[in-house]
Formats: sequence, C-alpha cells, structure tokens
Amino acid sequence: MKELENRYMERLSDLYPTIADASTEIINLQSILNLPKGTENFLTDVHGEYEAFSHVLKNGSGSVRRKIEDVYGNRMSDRDKRSLATLIYYPREKMDIVRQTEPNMEDWYKVHLYLLIEVSKRAASKYTRSKVRKSLPKDFAYVIEELITEKAEVSDKESYYNEIISTIIRIGRAEEFICAISELIQRLVVDHLHIVGDIYDRGPGPHIIMDELMTYHSVDIQWGNHDVLWMGAAAGQMGCIANVIRICARYGNLDILEDGYGINLLPLAAFAMRVYKDDPCTCFKLKVSERADSEEMQMNLRIHKAISIIQFKVEGQIIRRQASFQMEDRALLHRIDYEKGTITLDGREYELLDTNFPTIDPADPYAFNAEEQEIMERLEKAFVNCEKLRRHMRFLLTKGGLYKVYNNNLLYHGSVPLTPEGELKEVEVYGRSYKGKALYDELESYVRKGFFALDEKERQEGKDIMWYIWLHRDSPLFGKNKMATFERYFLAEKETHIEKKNAYYNLIEDERVIDRIMREFGLDPEHAHIVNGHVPVKRKDGENPVKCGGKVLVIDGGFSKAYQKQTGIAGYTLIYNSYGMRLVALEPFESTEAAIQKEIDIHSETTIVTTVKDRCLVGDTDTGREIREQISDLEWLLEAYRSGEITEKL
Repeated sequence: MKELENRYMERLSDLYPTIADASTEIINLQSILNLPKGTENFLTDVHGEYEAFSHVLKNGSGSVRRKIEDVYGNRMSDRDKRSLATLIYYPREKMDIVRQTEPNMEDWYKVHLYLLIEVSKRAASKYTRSKVRKSLPKDFAYVIEELITEKAEVSDKESYYNEIISTIIRIGRAEEFICAISELIQRLVVDHLHIVGDIYDRGPGPHIIMDELMTYHSVDIQWGNHDVLWMGAAAGQMGCIANVIRICARYGNLDILEDGYGINLLPLAAFAMRVYKDDPCTCFKLKVSERADSEEMQMNLRIHKAISIIQFKVEGQIIRRQASFQMEDRALLHRIDYEKGTITLDGREYELLDTNFPTIDPADPYAFNAEEQEIMERLEKAFVNCEKLRRHMRFLLTKGGLYKVYNNNLLYHGSVPLTPEGELKEVEVYGRSYKGKALYDELESYVRKGFFALDEKERQEGKDIMWYIWLHRDSPLFGKNKMATFERYFLAEKETHIEKKNAYYNLIEDERVIDRIMREFGLDPEHAHIVNGHVPVKRKDGENPVKCGGKVLVIDGGFSKAYQKQTGIAGYTLIYNSYGMRLVALEPFESTEAAIQKEIDIHSETTIVTTVKDRCLVGDTDTGREIREQISDLEWLLEAYRSGEITEKL
C-alpha cells in the first residue's frame, strides 16, 4: 500500500513539480469552492424534435432571458428584451432581418455590442477567469476577455471600451463578433446539461440532435427505452432493427435511416411493394399528414406492414432463444387460426382486422422466408457497419448510462421495478436475481457487453438484453405488463390495447417508497430529489409534475407533437442553479422561423420547486467534493516536499 502511495505521489509531483506550483493550485482550487454553483439544465424525451430541442438548448430553458432581466430589469422594455434574446439565440438570422430595415447598421452594431457585453459579463461572473477563458471562441478570445474583464489600471474605461468596439465595427467584424459573443452567452448560462432519456423516436432529427450533443461542452445522458432500442439496432440485434425501422415507417421518418445514416432500405421497399402490391394495408396507416394516395405514402404503408410482420417473427425467435426472459405470452403468431382469421389470447378468440399474411407459414410462423432472411442479414450489416451510427452510439455509451446520481439528484428514465407493496422487486437476468441499483448496474453491464464483449455468447446476451430493456415487463425503462403493438394493429377491441403500468406509478406519491428508492442509490431522502422522464404529464387534466411533496420531479419534455394533445403543453424542463430548482413549462414550438420572425420564446411559466437560504456554492456540490479531495492530495504533496520525502523538480 505504501509503495502505491509513493508511486501516486511521484506522479502528482510530475504535475506540480515545486512547492510553488502545488501551493498555487491549492489557492486556485480553494477559490473555486466559494464560487456560485453552475446552472444545470435537465431535458428529457426529446424524441427527435430537433428544432424545439435546439431552441431550448439556445435559451437554456429560460436562463438567457433571466440573465437579460438581471442586467436590464426595468431599464429595457419587454419588446426590446425579446429582441435581444432572439439575437442571442439566432444572431446570424436576426441580423439578416435587421439589415433589411435598419438604415444605420453601424449604430445598431454599437448599441447591441454593448448590450451583449453586459449580458456576457453577468453570465461569466460565477466562473473563474480561467474557466471563462477556456470557453471563449478562438477568433475573438483576447478581445472578449478585454471587454468583459474589469480593468482597474485603465483610468478612462469608457474611452478604452469604445475604441475596441469602434475598431471591431470599422474593420467589418461586427457580425462575426456578435455571433461569437452570443454563442458564448449560450454556453455560459448553462454549466452542465442532463438528457434524461429518449433522444430517439418519433421526430425527424435524432441524428442531428446527436451531432449537436457531441459538440456540447458538458453533458450526461440517462438512456431512454428508445435510445437503448437504437443501441441494440446498432449492435446488430435483429428485433431492435425491425422495431427501429417500423417506428420510422409509422411516423414517416424513413429519411432518418436513408439520408441521416445512409442505410439502404431499397431491398426492403422492393420486397414490400411486390408482396403487398394489392394489399391496402389499412391497419398500417401512418402518423403523418401526407396525402393517402401519394406514391410515397403507398410505398411507406407497405414497408410498414412488411417490417411489422418481420418484427413479430424475429421477436418470436428471440423469445424461444431466451427462455429465461419468460415472454412466451408475447409470441403471438402461432396463436393465429389462419383459416378462420382469428387469434386466441387469454382464452378468448378475437377476429383479426387483417388476414393477409403471404409470408407466414402456419406450420412454422416465426421462420423467415428466403427473401426476408436475406433482407434482415443485409440490414444487420448496414446497421453494424454504419460509421455515423457507431459514432453516435459510442457517444451514448461514453456519456450515458441507465441512471446517474449527481448533486443529490437521482436521474433515470422510466421507473424502478417494485412489488405492489412498494418493495424493490427481484428481477431475474439470465438465471440470477437482482433488484434496485444492482438491477440497473447488471442491465447496463450487459448493454456494454453487447458492444464490447469478446466472448460471442456474452455479446449475444448483451444484444438481447437491449431488446429486453425495450419491452420487457420488468425493464426499468418500459414498466408496463406488455407492449401491445400486435393488438393495436390487428384487433378492434380496445381492452386488448391496454398496457398496464407497473406498481411504481401507483406508488410515486408514497414517501416511504420514494425514500426507500433514494436510500437504495445512496442518497439522503431529506435533501435529495428524483428527476424522472418517460411519462407525459397531463397538465390539461390537472396533473402536477411535482410528486411526493417535491421529492419526485417528472419532466417528460413533451417535445413530440404526438403527445401535446394529451398533455396540453409541450412538457417541462428543469433548471437547478445556485438559488434552487425551477420547473419550466414549455409552450408548443411553432418553428425556428417563427421564433426568429415573431421573437417567440417557448417557455411559458416557471414553478419554483426549491429555494435555498444561502446561495449554493461549488463547495456544496459533487464537484466541490472532488476539489476537496484534490486539495487534500496537494497538501499531502506539500508536506512531502517540506519533509524531504519527495524532492522538488526544479
């Protein structure tokens, strides 16, 4: 042990080779502890809605507008504040509009440069100069630092700053500078971003969202059920592949696969058009507004049916291969009477709405025909070998997990499996039982094995676990008794479509249960919160996102337009800054163009969840704990230098 400590100390001395170096770093770290805590922004259930997501990212869930209020208060009209906020969100587009009507752009540049500099000063005030410096755009780093830093040695500050700004305008760099300082404000108002699940699903731009997240300065991701589904598809799990394609087809978003990721769907399309040529596919209507008789719509309908049938086949294969999943009740194709056109479920016979199954062999209903086999093998290769998809999934694996504990908050998508009595439910995974945190850790371990395990059996088990997480009744990310995809397509009886939620949702207001969950993940229930995505909050019905006396915050983002009729709003985001926690209710996002032209923001109202008597400092956070550990190690190094145990490296 002593030898290990000495080796560690030697490595530390390489970084801080003298007493002066170690002392300076201790002073720097100690000063950081006394700065205000950085702002955390929590988003969830983005569902591929890139424009709305991008706007919320730009406005920091209302943080930019609050900074403008802090700086200008009653000194600026509400209209001017909106205009300044829009300039910060969309600087280039806003200036294009202004240029069309503004007779004196030089004056406009001067006025707005001063306005932006004041906002950036306020945004930078809670960080060390070193951290701000690292955030500065490369082209204007020196100039911005001069403008936002108070210079005691300059007697005529106004003249000094005027000269800098006049020079920027004179040499034709005003617009680039405004773009740079606007982006700096966006970056500084949010210190850290949490995505609490479901980047993927219905919307048209999850790949664009992933590209943007990969450039974000500080982010973590708690995987949602749709994210894990795409991860499974990228790993080559055929059940996940079929589900991904089916959902894209259902929502008219096959472009995500073809244009976004370059996955060739032509063989599947040709197969679907030939096999279902005369089939109206009425049970497979798409959730899009296109004309029903358009050529593309007709092709997508047939792709939708073809991949759905393939999905039911491959899921039956998985259920038989993985008997330990205990999902025999969800293998449905062998329960169909193909002559009568009925299916028997739970002892009752139901008439099918569609009985055209040209690719199903009643004697072996889960077997692919030769063409289906070839299509799925080609699709598997396409998903596994797609470089862009691999990049995105690596990012999810690096920055993500099934849960996260951060600054006394427990973040997860979905629900914790519970018994009806509120106890942590024992769940079997490949013959061994787990519950609570151990279950999450085991499932996450298998997800990673699905990508990285060297043993082929382990890797296959990892792939199948991703499909399990997508739809199993005991999956923390699903949390229902069944996924009634087949029933919704083929049965008119609404009672068969019902997916019963697990006990968690009935017990979410039970403080005893919630405290048990918090303690399971190492948190003190007196000071902690659960931040929960996945389930839309039906505000129009009077539902409150604040559950269990403020201990649970359900913040389904509601970005997907499909949910907004149910909820009445576009969901919630959460802001946690040095003053406490705020829930921000979102209005439906019209478009980026409307946000620029009409200067419409999308946050509507704010609910204060918690406030603090004394402003929360970095020293009160997880980062503060890590800094104290660093200080302790450096003080240890100082003592070693002074005792002669380690020699300074002059």
